[in-house]
Amino acid sequence: MKTFLAVLCSAACAVFSTYATAQAWPAKPIRMIIPYPAGGATDILGRLISQKLSPMVGQPVVVENRSGASGNVGFDYVAKSAPDGYTLLTGTANLTIAPAFSSKLPFNVLTDFSPISQIVSSQNFLVVRPTLPVNNVRDLIAYAKANPGKLTFGSSGIGTPLLCIEILKSIAGLDIVHVPYKGDTPALTDLMGGQIDMYCSTIVGEIGFVKAGKLKGLGVTSRKRASSIPEYPTIEEAGAPGFELSSWYGILAAAGTPRPIVDQLNAAIVKIVAMPDVQKVMIDGGSDPQSSTPDEFMARIRADVAKFGAVVKAAGIKVE
Repeated sequence: MKTFLAVLCSAACAVFSTYATAQAWPAKPIRMIIPYPAGGATDILGRLISQKLSPMVGQPVVVENRSGASGNVGFDYVAKSAPDGYTLLTGTANLTIAPAFSSKLPFNVLTDFSPISQIVSSQNFLVVRPTLPVNNVRDLIAYAKANPGKLTFGSSGIGTPLLCIEILKSIAGLDIVHVPYKGDTPALTDLMGGQIDMYCSTIVGEIGFVKAGKLKGLGVTSRKRASSIPEYPTIEEAGAPGFELSSWYGILAAAGTPRPIVDQLNAAIVKIVAMPDVQKVMIDGGSDPQSSTPDEFMARIRADVAKFGAVVKAAGIKVE
């Protein structure tokens, strides 16, 4: 009987402690960790959410850039932070891509984070050099099949630009040569100069060149057309059935963050994503506003880890 009462008391205390923590939260400023340098899309979105979140929770939300190792420095910092709701992460799909390329990450994507809400769904934009004799994805597939091993594609390293073409190669059975670059700018410069044949990166980074006639746009990588350029088809509808590669940005905390705090943050972020001025910034940046429940976000993370791992394995890409 004494043992039963002790267990009951312990459980009650744990519940009360969690409730009390949630009720008192937030009692001090919150930090929003951006795992990339200032000025990029992640930084812009993270600062936008932080600005709107502060008055809603009644505490400052201080942005802190912790960049390095393709975002892994910032990811790891949040994974190892106290699970109290005072350290948040503006995460990207690179969090789910990283395990496919490295077996030595200092964190576990599936167990070290508490997803709060997705904030946008984004897609990349497949473009080709203006002199390539193709005008759509069907043309590109036919041309690549007629010229195996002669076409080249650039990528900025590990991430969705590389996986975009690898998925297309897998679906259509193409032989296209990979040329790695250190960033989008040198790759796009070479693409416009005719040194490589195709590239797949952010809409914002490419659409200006397409409108100026310096590149040809063929399609977006998501299942739905992009809100910012609805005139361009998806790669799937343009000739590659089954193709889909959408990315995301979202807010996460360390695993073990009390669920009442997670739910409070989720409710606030869902409201923020629905704000017209916030949606305009997101759409103008080439992304589609999209919030989620914590459970939906976790399901997306699990699915992406499995998908990207399978793509890398099928493509025979070396894992470090």
